[in-house]
Amino acid sequence: MGSRASPFAPRLALLVLVLLLLAALPSQADGVNVTAVLAAFPNFSDFARLLASTPVAGELFGRSSLTLLAVPNANLPRSPSAFAAASGADLADVLRYHVLLEYLSPSDLARVPASGKLVTTLFQTTGRASSDLGAVNLTAVAATGSNSTTIVVRSPAPSPGSSNATVLGAVTEEPYNISVLAVGGLIVPSGLDIAASGSETRPSPAVNITRVLFDARGFNVAASMLEASGVADDFEADERGAGVTIFVPTDDAFVDLPATDRLQSLPADRKAVVLRFHVLHSYYPLGSLQSIVNPVQPTLATECTEAGRFTLNITRFNGSVAIDTGVVQATITRTVFDQNPVAVFAVSKVLLPKEMFGRGNIAGASGAMPPAGKAPDVSGGVGTRPAKLFSPPAPHGTDSKSSSASARDANWRCIGLVFLQLHLSLLLLPLV
Repeated sequence: MGSRASPFAPRLALLVLVLLLLAALPSQADGVNVTAVLAAFPNFSDFARLLASTPVAGELFGRSSLTLLAVPNANLPRSPSAFAAASGADLADVLRYHVLLEYLSPSDLARVPASGKLVTTLFQTTGRASSDLGAVNLTAVAATGSNSTTIVVRSPAPSPGSSNATVLGAVTEEPYNISVLAVGGLIVPSGLDIAASGSETRPSPAVNITRVLFDARGFNVAASMLEASGVADDFEADERGAGVTIFVPTDDAFVDLPATDRLQSLPADRKAVVLRFHVLHSYYPLGSLQSIVNPVQPTLATECTEAGRFTLNITRFNGSVAIDTGVVQATITRTVFDQNPVAVFAVSKVLLPKEMFGRGNIAGASGAMPPAGKAPDVSGGVGTRPAKLFSPPAPHGTDSKSSSASARDANWRCIGLVFLQLHLSLLLLPLV
């Protein structure tokens, strides 16, 4: 008599399949693996080896929303290290200058104006770039004898030691995570602080936010308001804690303010509240903002009032970061400064809190909110700053995984566990 197949064999096979699927779930915690991205393109193997031979490849773990300016093998100098040294630069810093802290697709490049687009690079995060010289200026240049344009990458302030390169074309992209563009040669930044190039571990001084804004150009109104109000002085202590993330309206954003908002007519204490409303008490690079777990974020103004007030709703929208105050919807237009523990982003509009500028509170000077520093109905008494309202993410650039990447990894594993539990329930149901 022939043997009968065990009725449990299909179920066992299904269980094994589920376990294999769980094991194959991708881990999102490592961020961008740039050498793996370039591995599929032998024409960039030498550039990939340069990244792997320096700390730069490791610095990209945990980051996202990047653009890599990769140099083809044929366009690299015979000795990249000697090339960098001849320009007074360290090779690692030259490579950092090829990592843009903004995702730029080919369609984004097609919209670059003739006046140029300033984009912050990974080199800016080292603290060795003075002013905005850690950024690159992308400029659209009309090709001779045709209607086409080419994109040229150069320093915002070219100097004898600096160099530029032309974008040759797109290599590959993982939408909103990393875009790889081919450029015609290594790009050397201007104004290198050569004496500081070997001082990777020295503690950085507190960042002078107003100086950063004045140097970056286009933020004179915000810089003047921060300086005059004294709010900028609050940042230094915050930098030594969890850090700060600052959303800075451009000068054009202030010009576009409706006359009915009367921001400039507010008393000094309420104007300071509006400025604090533009600041998160934690360091968030752009990639972390794009994948933030809790979209409702308290601000420095929240800490001077009470929980749940003066918060920003931060979400990802069409590849950018959208910020909703309940009255104003703005977007991040570019990275101005990113050096742990301080991130500064340009925003398209002045962020007006609904507690002061919402319906019925347009006259912000009429007492619609308590004075800064006062916290009515909060235990601890008037004038007592409440405890921190949230836990900051793990410091960027450390051995710990970024909070956003860890959250994504946890989500994947939770999905896998639910899937496993469902199939186990189906397997055991006939035995009950």
